[in-house]
Amino acid sequence: MTEHAPPPAPARTEMLDPRYDRLEQWPTATLLSALLDSQLDAAASVRAALPALETAMAEALPRLERGGRLFYIGAGTSGRLGLQDGVELIPTYGWPRARLVLLLAGGDAALFSPVEGAEDDEAEAVRAVQVHAPTPDDVVIGIAASGGTPYTCAAIAHAREAGSLTIGMACSPDSRLLAEAHCPVLTWTGAEVIAGSTRMKAGTAQKITLNLFSTGLMVRLGHTWRGQMVDMRLSNAKLVHRAHRMLRHLTDCTQPQAEAALKQADGSIKLATLLLRGQNMGLQPAQARSLLALCNGRLGQALERLGQPAPTQTCNG
Repeated sequence: MTEHAPPPAPARTEMLDPRYDRLEQWPTATLLSALLDSQLDAAASVRAALPALETAMAEALPRLERGGRLFYIGAGTSGRLGLQDGVELIPTYGWPRARLVLLLAGGDAALFSPVEGAEDDEAEAVRAVQVHAPTPDDVVIGIAASGGTPYTCAAIAHAREAGSLTIGMACSPDSRLLAEAHCPVLTWTGAEVIAGSTRMKAGTAQKITLNLFSTGLMVRLGHTWRGQMVDMRLSNAKLVHRAHRMLRHLTDCTQPQAEAALKQADGSIKLATLLLRGQNMGLQPAQARSLLALCNGRLGQALERLGQPAPTQTCNG
């Protein structure tokens, strides 16, 4: 008689919660309340991960300051959340597209429908990472609710071998992804209201975690000033109007002055701010660009330099 190995134990995110055994019979108001409570629990779970996120940021910042790239890698819901977080950095903070690598198991087709077997294909994960030749200055984020998705784990393991900083974000403790990554980030969400539906509680925790991490990085890298998106790309009329409001707030200029400065700065809010603040000194666009470059794109430092003797070295941090 052939003996079969016992099936592997399910990830914590796949377990049943007996509290919801008869939820189909609950009144709609009770059902919605339970679903909301689970979402609030997901948000609360992120607080325990803040020290791990702080560590990951500290490791990532010097690499990105040296020109490293951001990789987002995942499958299914986790992968799509990663792609969304990464893509939004381009218009919101002016993050260069050339410094963003987005890898989803199954490729573009998996954005709109499941691709059979894609999340189990470790060989494809390694190949996909190799195409982009990761370096020690790159920051590679792997996202998997269960922490055991083969595609994501294999990709992270390969990036680590290449010397890149690897960050694993998972909702299940003692998982492969957390063990493979330099910087493990655990948001322990436990069983879902609908067993195994990690698009719910786990997905919410992952969304929050990704938002915190990427936004924190963008702030530290100088893509904001006084709490505003000064590297925002002006891709539509709404954003142009927002830029005008931003300039009026940051420089006390008039609407016509904001419009003229933004046009002179070719749509750069940072550059327009410098021109408006330095107009009494006769600051020209080329000078403002040089000043901004000297300060590694950090607007606050560039503004501090206005009116000072020409610096002999690059601004710190």
